[in-house]
Amino acid sequence: MKNEIEKLTGYTELLKGISGIYSNAQEQAARYINSLMVSTYWEIGRHIVEFEQGGSNKATYGATLLVNLSNDLSLLHGKGFSRSNLYNMRMFYVRYPIFQKASGKLSWSHYVELLKIENDLERSFYEQQAIQENWSIPELQRQKKASLFLRLAASKDKEGLLKLANKGQIIQNPSDIIREPYVLDFLKIPEPYNTSENNLENLIIDNLQHFLLELGKGFAFVGRQYRVTLANRHHYVDLVFYHRILKCFVLIDLKKEEAGYSDIGQMNMYLGYFENEQNVEGDNPPIGIVMAREKDELQIKYAMHNVSSQLYVSKYQLYLPNETELRNEIERIYNQNEDNTQV
Repeated sequence: MKNEIEKLTGYTELLKGISGIYSNAQEQAARYINSLMVSTYWEIGRHIVEFEQGGSNKATYGATLLVNLSNDLSLLHGKGFSRSNLYNMRMFYVRYPIFQKASGKLSWSHYVELLKIENDLERSFYEQQAIQENWSIPELQRQKKASLFLRLAASKDKEGLLKLANKGQIIQNPSDIIREPYVLDFLKIPEPYNTSENNLENLIIDNLQHFLLELGKGFAFVGRQYRVTLANRHHYVDLVFYHRILKCFVLIDLKKEEAGYSDIGQMNMYLGYFENEQNVEGDNPPIGIVMAREKDELQIKYAMHNVSSQLYVSKYQLYLPNETELRNEIERIYNQNEDNTQV
C-alpha cells in the first residue's frame, strides 16, 4: 500500500511541502524562544541593577544579594539561576542598558562569551561578526583567542577602527579579505618550526573548516594543487578558493620560510592564467595571496612594482599573537591619528 501511495502523482511534492512547512516552523520557534530568553535575562539583569541602585541596597546587600537570589530562585524554578548566571544577567544589562542594542540573532551563550570582553569597541566587533558569519560558540571563542579584532584593527586608522567595531568587517574590495598575519595555531605544529610546504598544505586540508574560519566570510574551497598548464609545462597552485561575495577566484601559495621575488612572479602568472582561462561571465579578476612565514618588506615592495594590485604577500604564524603587543600597536596608531589632527 505504501509503495502504491508513493507512486501517486504529486505525492513527492506533497511530502516535501509538508516537511518544509514543519522545518520552517521549528526554526521560527527556536528563534522566538532564543530571542525571548535573551530579553528575559536582560529584564532580570535590569531588576537586579535597579534594586542595587535603590538607596542603601548596594552598600548593605551587594556582597550577598546574588548568593541569596541564586538560592531562592533555584528553589522556586530549578536550574538556570546559579550565582555566575545571575552575575552575567546583571552584567548584560550594564553592558547593554538599551536592549535594542543587543541582538536577538545571538544566543544567550554567545552573550556570555561577549560579556567577558571589557572593551566596548572590541565587544561590538565580535557581536557584529558573530551575526554576519553565523559563528557557533566555539568559533567565537577561537576568534577571540586569536585576537581577530586586534589584528584587523592594527592595520587601520581611527576612522577605520571605529567602523570595524560598529559594523564588523565589511567586504567590498579585495584588500578587505587580507589579514596580517594569518594565525594557524589550529595546525598544532610545535616550535621549533620544521615542516615541509607539502606537510603544511596537508595539515591545512585536514583542518579545512578551521582554515576557512581564519580566512573569513565568503570563501568556498575549490581544490588543492590546481594544475596550470602552459607551453606543455605543468604548474600547481597550492590552494584555490572562490569568494562568493567578491565573485572571484582566490589563489593561495604557501611558503614555509620567506617569500621572494620569484614567488611573486609565479603568483602573477597564475593570476593571468585564471583571469584568461578560468574566469566565466560575471567573474571578477582573481586575487592572489602568497602566504609565507617571513617577508622582507623592501624586497616585496620592489618585486611588486607594476604587478597586479590583486596580489598580496601576507605572513602567517603558528602560534597565537601577542595580545599586549597588538593592543600597544592599536594605541600607537590611535594616538598618531590624534597627533596628526592637532598639528
